[in-house]
Amino acid sequence: MNIFRVLVLAVALIAGGIAAYLSFNPAPPPQTPVAEIVPQIETSEVLVVSGDVGPGATLNAENVRWEEWPSSAVNPAFINREAQPGAIEELDGTIVRSQFFDGEPIRDGKLVRSDSGFMSAILPSGKRAAAVKVSAQSTAGGFILPNDRVDLIHTVNQSGEGETRFISQTLLTNIRVMAIDQTIEEQDGERVVVGKTATLELSPAEVELVSSAEKAGSLSLSLRSMADIKIDDAVRQKRRSGTVRLYKSGKPVLVTTSQ
Repeated sequence: MNIFRVLVLAVALIAGGIAAYLSFNPAPPPQTPVAEIVPQIETSEVLVVSGDVGPGATLNAENVRWEEWPSSAVNPAFINREAQPGAIEELDGTIVRSQFFDGEPIRDGKLVRSDSGFMSAILPSGKRAAAVKVSAQSTAGGFILPNDRVDLIHTVNQSGEGETRFISQTLLTNIRVMAIDQTIEEQDGERVVVGKTATLELSPAEVELVSSAEKAGSLSLSLRSMADIKIDDAVRQKRRSGTVRLYKSGKPVLVTTSQ
């Protein structure tokens, strides 16, 4: 037998062996991909605002909407459509107490339901709203805005016998500004914001003190830092109660405040 026939016979035996092996060990069929089953998240419809809604604005069908939220993320304070299906009609005309941002869920704690004015509705119990005359110079250049905290500075003219002298003292500290009347005026060719009156949140005793001080001199507001709005209650109590010496036409006037 020559070499060529031996090689052909060897190749045939190898091919037959491979065929026999494959016949007894077939390749596994291609697997069909199994779609992943995603669990369905339970949702609830929550009443939210459409667009930013500021303090003093009223809610209506144009600035609120129902929105799908995961039920696990719904706070009990939110308004749920299943529990209150007529909430949009019920809240129509309700006054907003503090800022809402677009998409924020509506909560009763940030709303005022009152037939009276907005100011009386947001005024805390036991407090009074008192207006004082101000100017751009006496309101930190017009940068004081509602909800800022200020110190109230009282300035009197104590001039006499050819001498001109003004005395200033801090009358009240850490007072909340509830509102400030601002208009645009032309001054030296520039448009500036000028406040005419500022409405302050005061106690009854502080209202008496401020009224007397305004008659005896001028008042100005000093803007406080946001990091410095908390003071010791005892210090403020000491400042606002007791007897205060005011000056009118150069003569001292004692004003007694009561709680």
